Parts: sequence; C-alpha cells; structure tokens
Amino acid sequence: MNFKQAIETGFRKYFVFSERACRSEFWFWTLFVWVAGILLSVVDGALFSSVAVEGSGPLSGLFSLAVLIPNISIGVRRLHDIDKSGWWLLLLLIPLIGLIILIIWFVRRGTEGPNRFGPDPLAHIEAAPQA
Repeated sequence: MNFKQAIETGFRKYFVFSERACRSEFWFWTLFVWVAGILLSVVDGALFSSVAVEGSGPLSGLFSLAVLIPNISIGVRRLHDIDKSGWWLLLLLIPLIGLIILIIWFVRRGTEGPNRFGPDPLAHIEAAPQA
C-alpha cells in the first residue's frame, strides 16, 4: 500500500474497527497525521500567533479532532493484524511502557493468512505475479 492509498483507506474506513490493517497502511497514516499536524501548527503560528503560543491553534486542533476516530480505528485494525484484540490499545493509558509495547507490536509483521479478525490484507498483493 502506498502513501496515497493509506490516507484514502484511513478516511474511507473512518469507523471500521473490525478488519485488519497492514504495517504500511498504519505507518503511512501515522506519517500523514504527524506531517499534517506540524504543517497546521506552523500555519496556526503564522495566522493566530497569540492563540498558537498558548497551545494548539484552531486549525491543528480541528485536525486533531477530525483524525481522532480514524487514529483509534487504524490502531485497532493494526492490532487485529497481529491477532490481538483492539482493547490492547488501552495500553496507551500506561505512561511510556504502554507506548513502547504498542510500538513493538505495530512494527511486527501481521499474521499470515486469515485470522479471527479477517483475511490477510496482504494476500492479494502476495498472490499477484512478480514482473
């Protein structure tokens, strides 16, 4: 999955918590959210300098709210890809240790073939003949 496809999938599956997400989908989405957040913070600083200094400006704040649900859903789908329940995302409530555990899980290769959360998201790519 490329960068553009990952962003489209992230918004298309806004409320989908029941499927699987491959590593590239998750990490490209994460890159998009970080870069867009930084760019919007810069724009906030330029347009709303008094507000942006105190914290999140209006544009970056609205963007953060807009991608909150997709961030959760793609995290859940990524955990499903390694055959773990989405409830493990609650590890984020444990400072630092929870984040480290989740990052380790997010970089792991997904379960090959179908698992209890659905078919392998990479199955159609691997089945395609190599040129």
